[in-house]
Amino acid sequence: MKITSKLGLSAAFLCGMLTFNAAHAADTINVRLDWTPWGVQAPFHLAAAKGWFAKQGLDVKLEDGNGSVTTVQIVGNGEFDIGHAALAPMAIARAKGLPVKAVAAFARQNDIGLLVPAESGWKSPADLKGKKLAYTAGSLETPFLDRFLAAGGLTRSDVELISVDAAAKAGTYMAGRADGAFSSAPFFLGVVKAQRPSSNIRFADLGLSFPSFGLVATEQKIKEKGAALTRFASIAAGAWMYIEAGNEDEAVKAIIAARPQAKLNPVVLRDQIDALKGYFRTPATKDGPLGVMAEADWTTALETLSSGGLIPAGQKAADYYTNDLLDTKLIAATAKGAP
Repeated sequence: MKITSKLGLSAAFLCGMLTFNAAHAADTINVRLDWTPWGVQAPFHLAAAKGWFAKQGLDVKLEDGNGSVTTVQIVGNGEFDIGHAALAPMAIARAKGLPVKAVAAFARQNDIGLLVPAESGWKSPADLKGKKLAYTAGSLETPFLDRFLAAGGLTRSDVELISVDAAAKAGTYMAGRADGAFSSAPFFLGVVKAQRPSSNIRFADLGLSFPSFGLVATEQKIKEKGAALTRFASIAAGAWMYIEAGNEDEAVKAIIAARPQAKLNPVVLRDQIDALKGYFRTPATKDGPLGVMAEADWTTALETLSSGGLIPAGQKAADYYTNDLLDTKLIAATAKGAP
């Protein structure tokens, strides 16, 4: 009887421990990033390095990407729990039937612009007559080239537009084979700075407004893993605010440590982070925490995308985003370094 009792007690104890461990197991979050490592991914690598995700019961797995369009597509197909991507491609995909939504926005202004040599003094499209400008057919700038030029009283006949592959754009511009290049300004400015210091004529300043980088998830994943995704999105938002508050170099070190094989240049990463900070806020979001989105911004964004023929007219902003996965208290705590 004693042996049976002890065995029963041991079995009960083991069962209890297994139940405890299962109840407290970390929630796995599989994340698809937008691109190969660069400054925009700072909050994820920093939060992982500081143990902020783990402290909130998250086992976060970060996979590099090869473009926002691809990230949106594979997240939409359910292959990842959440993705980090430019949000305009998300909106375009949703309008075509992919069940994805924006769940946080960090760069809430359009990051696309025309990079021009810093010494040129060119400030607006009106300064570009007769210039050779590189763009990538199929990229997000292409539907808006006419409106961009029209803001300076120009048409395509007034400039020479050359189509180059996205991977060759930086090289083409740095070699002087183009006077300007359309691209994501925060990414591009840091890459070309050493060889060809540049300034940026911003699409956002010309009325071409839509959000840039943020987090995307499917409606199904939001239902299934809403609590875990809330912790992930909130920590990422707070990590950006922590970085912005003077901890940029700490973020640079975290990216390099996470991706040693990429042989990243810390100066370029820091330049990219600094450039991104100029895109964080809009008039509608300037008083709130990072991540949180405004209906007015999404209404304008959908109108802009519709004017470019990228989505049908008459879309409802509320269908494209949700703030429900953002915990402002957790964002604030993370921003102070104590999630």
